[in-house]
Amino acid sequence: MASNLFRTKSIDKLLADSQLPEHRLKKTLGALSLTALGIGAIIGSGIFIVTGTAAAGEVDRYPSLLQAPLLSVLMHGRHAIGVMGRPGAGPAIALSFLLVAVACGFAGLCYAELASMIPIAGSAYTYTYATLGELVAWIIGWDLILEYAVSNMAVAVGFSAYIDSLLSGLGLHLSNRWTTPTYSPATGWTTHYNLAGFIIVMLLTVLLVVGIRESAGANTVMVAIKLVAIAAFIWAGSHYIQPVNWKPFMPNGWQGVLTGGAIVFFTYIGFDSVSTAAEECKNPSRDVPLGIMFSLAICAVLYIAVAVVLTGMEKWSTLNNAAPVALALHAVHLLMTERWVTVGALMGMISSILVYQLGQARIWFAMSRDGLLPAAFSRVHKRFRTPAVSTWVAGFVVGIPAGVFDIGTLVNLSNIGTLFAFILVSIAVLVLRKKQPDRPRGFRVPFSPWLPMLSLACCLVLMASLTVENWIRFFVWLAIGLVIYFRYSRKHSQLQKEAAAE
Repeated sequence: MASNLFRTKSIDKLLADSQLPEHRLKKTLGALSLTALGIGAIIGSGIFIVTGTAAAGEVDRYPSLLQAPLLSVLMHGRHAIGVMGRPGAGPAIALSFLLVAVACGFAGLCYAELASMIPIAGSAYTYTYATLGELVAWIIGWDLILEYAVSNMAVAVGFSAYIDSLLSGLGLHLSNRWTTPTYSPATGWTTHYNLAGFIIVMLLTVLLVVGIRESAGANTVMVAIKLVAIAAFIWAGSHYIQPVNWKPFMPNGWQGVLTGGAIVFFTYIGFDSVSTAAEECKNPSRDVPLGIMFSLAICAVLYIAVAVVLTGMEKWSTLNNAAPVALALHAVHLLMTERWVTVGALMGMISSILVYQLGQARIWFAMSRDGLLPAAFSRVHKRFRTPAVSTWVAGFVVGIPAGVFDIGTLVNLSNIGTLFAFILVSIAVLVLRKKQPDRPRGFRVPFSPWLPMLSLACCLVLMASLTVENWIRFFVWLAIGLVIYFRYSRKHSQLQKEAAAE
């Protein structure tokens, strides 16, 4: 039984299954489209929101060890830093962005090697199925579902708030009944519904069903708009920098920098979405690695520049609000630039939702094709050649809760889940180098095994910098997934059926 749980799926079998007519996806994407998809996923609401709270930190009304970073608890016990609230990185948030970019770069190299070898929808799920076995693949697939769904719910809620802000600046005011969630911890249950969040998710779902080329084209336009908005903020805000705001640079030491890094990691989530589109790429062995590394490099430069300008414009301790970039511009009366940034934020959110919905549907599609989810999820639309059922279900799974719940507090669940996926991808590179050293690779991680091991170590440090409470929630989610696996997925697994027939 144990050997069956860790039975791997042949890479040749994975490639052959992807070419079956009933499961074959349309190949239309190139390096430029993949880079734009990566930027579209990476630069979402995070750069406009998370930068401020990561720099400023927050004070908890109810001090508890559950709110302290796990690393601090392990090192200091009940005297851990963060019991009174999350320590801020201060102006050193720029350093947090740099360190996280380096960690993501190491993980990105690992993704690039695996994607060039296994250009199949499913990303980390597919890679672990081919290297670490079915049970681990299920865990990571379940993990990725959480990452994409929770991230998009949070972005959809934020989209509604920014739409309201933009319209208010134009003298139009929407009723709170249609722009706020039904439930939040502050207000309890109400008769409200975040209709704007629901509508944007469903409109993008229609676009994704129609076709990957159309979706990628729309994403490219939105990426261009938000890049112009970010550049406008950097250029305009740089004229209002006061160097005194950068002192002290590290007010909470390295613990603040690492905790800030664990928070801003959310802003980098998305480059792995490039690998989920590998099956729809014309030349995956070349274009997927380029798309991953180009998108990461461009976003890292922009993030660090925004962090430097923002903490130079405003004192770091005042940035813990929902719109730090817009409010910093408002404080220096750059109203036109503020509106551009708001438009850029909206474009960022829309493109982020688009790419995450694309990735989430492909994860469900891949898991269904393997029998771990119901067969309906792997049906391909006869005309558009897209995974229509998975895309529609993913749309409703994200859209409906986005209208009901305020789930901003769950963002860190997405962080810890993604870091766990990065760890398994790093391990998968090491395993395949050992088991299948002669298999053709369109891209190879340099200095292996040291870089994959460094990627693993960096991700572990960032995971340990998240709160104890976050780790508890993560293990609860994994426990639910294991129940589903043993109750349904293992019995319907195509690989298990083939093993039983041998």
